[in-house]
Amino acid sequence: MAEHLPNVLVDDMDDAVAISDLADQVMKAADREGISSDEISGEVGIVFEVVLEAMKNRAGGEGG
Repeated sequence: MAEHLPNVLVDDMDDAVAISDLADQVMKAADREGISSDEISGEVGIVFEVVLEAMKNRAGGEGG
């Protein structure tokens, strides 16, 4: 997922506001494609956590 994130600079990887905004963008993009939030939650769980992990991986941090 990290390679699909927009070029957003986040000084602090724990910046909940920036990550929340990215998660909202993900959900809006999915909605435009006809993918329901229930379907996404069923597949990946909490989108915020997925984006947080992707940002950590993209920044070269620890990742799972």
